[in-house]
Amino acid sequence: MKLYMVPLAPNPTKVMLYIAERAELGLDMGIEQIVVNTVKGRHKEPAHLVRNPFGTVPTLELDDGSHLVESLAIVEYLEDRFPEHGLLGASPEERGRARDVERIIDLKVASAMGQYGHAKNSPLGRPPNPELAARMEQSLQLPLDYLESLLSDGRPLLLGERASIADCTLQASLQFMRFVEADLFGERQRLRDWDERYRARPAAQSVLRW
Repeated sequence: MKLYMVPLAPNPTKVMLYIAERAELGLDMGIEQIVVNTVKGRHKEPAHLVRNPFGTVPTLELDDGSHLVESLAIVEYLEDRFPEHGLLGASPEERGRARDVERIIDLKVASAMGQYGHAKNSPLGRPPNPELAARMEQSLQLPLDYLESLLSDGRPLLLGERASIADCTLQASLQFMRFVEADLFGERQRLRDWDERYRARPAAQSVLRW
C-alpha cells in the first residue's frame, strides 16, 4: 500500500500519526508514504488526479490499485484489515466512544481551527479575514471545554490510557496551529498538559514537524 500525503496538512497528519501509533504497538502495515507537494501544485497534476479526482491528500492506494481518499475511511479500513491492537478499541462501546470523540474533534474543532488558521496567517497566501477568525474562535469554545472536561478524571489521553484516533485527529490540527503561530487553548491547563504528553510520545515525535 501507498499513502500519498503532505506532512503539514491536518488530514494526512492524522493518518500518519495513526500509522505511527500502530507501529509503536508492534504492527508494520507495510505502507509506503509518498509526499505530494501541494505548495507546488502536485496534487492538481494528472498523475494524482487519477488517484484522487478531488485533488486532495491523504490518498491511500490499496494492493489492488484502488484508492481511498477520506482520512477517517482510511483509518477504519486499516482497523478492519489489521484488527489486532487497533486504536478504536475492542468492544462496541469502546469503538463507539472513540468514534464519537473523534467526530466531535474533526467536525467541531479541526474544521474551525483550519478556517481560523487560514483567516489569520494562511500558509497558502489567503488574505486575512478577521471576522471569520473571530467566528471560528468563538465556535471553538464549547468543544474545547468538552475536551477539557474529558481530562478532568486524570486520564493521560483523550480516551484513557491508550492513544486513540481522537488523539491523532486533535494533534494533527494543533500542528497546523503551531505552524501558523496560533494558540486557542486559553486557560485550559488539562488540554495543555495533554498536548505536552502526546507530543512526547515516540509516535508523535516520528511524525510531527512543528
